[in-house]
Amino acid sequence: MSDTLGRLQAKGIKAHYGHWLVTGRPHVVLLDYLSVFDHLAEVKYQLWSDHGIELPSDDELLNNVVAFAQACKILLSVLARSEKPARPIIAHFHEWMAGAAIPLLRHDNWPGSIVFTTHATLLGRYLAMNDDQFYDHLPFYNDADQATQYRVESQHRLERAATHGAQVFTTVSDVTADECRYLLGRRPDMLLPNGLNIQRFSAIHEFQNLHRQNKNKIHEFTIGHFFSSYNFELDNTLYFFTSGRFEYRNKGMDLTIDALAKLNHRLRQEKLGVTVVAFIITKQPVHSIDIRALQSRAMLDEFRTIADAMAEQVGEQIFQAAAEGHVPELDSLVEDYWRLRLRRAIQTWRRSEPPGIVSHDLVDDQSDPVLNQLRACRLWNQEDDPVKVVYHPDFINPSNPLFGMEYDQFVRGCHVGIFPSYYEPWGYTPQESIALGVPAITSDLSGLGSYLKQLLPDLEVMGLYVMRRRN
Repeated sequence: MSDTLGRLQAKGIKAHYGHWLVTGRPHVVLLDYLSVFDHLAEVKYQLWSDHGIELPSDDELLNNVVAFAQACKILLSVLARSEKPARPIIAHFHEWMAGAAIPLLRHDNWPGSIVFTTHATLLGRYLAMNDDQFYDHLPFYNDADQATQYRVESQHRLERAATHGAQVFTTVSDVTADECRYLLGRRPDMLLPNGLNIQRFSAIHEFQNLHRQNKNKIHEFTIGHFFSSYNFELDNTLYFFTSGRFEYRNKGMDLTIDALAKLNHRLRQEKLGVTVVAFIITKQPVHSIDIRALQSRAMLDEFRTIADAMAEQVGEQIFQAAAEGHVPELDSLVEDYWRLRLRRAIQTWRRSEPPGIVSHDLVDDQSDPVLNQLRACRLWNQEDDPVKVVYHPDFINPSNPLFGMEYDQFVRGCHVGIFPSYYEPWGYTPQESIALGVPAITSDLSGLGSYLKQLLPDLEVMGLYVMRRRN
């Protein structure tokens, strides 16, 4: 590698060699693909003349993809000159953005073997978002026409070139294999299901304890968000959540909201005394966190300060009274200052309007499909609604002032994860939920759901429900 990187430096390509700081500490090369930007026009001409792939000049993403492809090609070509006589080389590319190097390598008769894995097809994602009968229509699409319609011709051609240029072509599930067959024109040679490193998850005997700890953190958010308007019993509250990138229909958010509306109606009729708080966690453009949510959080901190001060004051005086041999009147132990401060805080805290259904100030409030469906389903967080909804258009992390916890801690504190995807090549979110000890709902149109239905017939006993959406 030292010799290879030296040759790259001589060609003007910056590169670094070291260890990736994950389990196993694999060796890694970091390529500065900006180093080849001076040759971008030549590489684009080569892709057009040799492979018929026309690329625009002003697309930043495609420019980066092509530059990275050229840097990879040079690295692998230099490596092959020193390694090939001694041992065989395999280059494994993931996704079309990395796979753009494959047609360049094949044109130069690179002596190694190439594996290409796609985790989803670019065109399939667009089609699934816009066609209610995507799976029924899949065998009949003209992929070139559809790519032109969605203005992704260049990306689609790069993906096809990578697919057909690799000696071995793989994908992650049988659901995505059908996509590849019809949209990329090649059936995968092998299915390689995705997985998680289970060692980084806690032992099973700790799950209940961790669930309780993290549920209490979510309780704090619930108190801050809802209790200034009205109260409900936290001991009879269930936390549901759905999460993932913002693909409203593909991720099944539409189905989830419909189900919550029906559940709200049924729980009103049944009067079970159960409250459901459902979180929709995704990523959308926002201006900031909603000012009322921040004020509520600040008021909780004020309550905590007052309570701690009162507890310290009362505790000290009870100790002294007990040492003197009598039980004091508890009401007389708190100073008027703290009583007044507490009354003022309670007065400031109380609101007459119901809690908001969205935690942030969205950039495009009027056309957001999640928000519009929540409004259409009349999920308003009224006091008599057994189902409450919190649409949180930002991913959860410890720096988030509303939760202040890691995403996996949030998952552990919930009771059910809901992921009824319409288009999901694999489905890490339900897989993570199960690994964290939280039951999950997925669909047979997700790679995970399809895989597990074939592998394990008694899934529901294990806490995973696969909902039928196929056909």
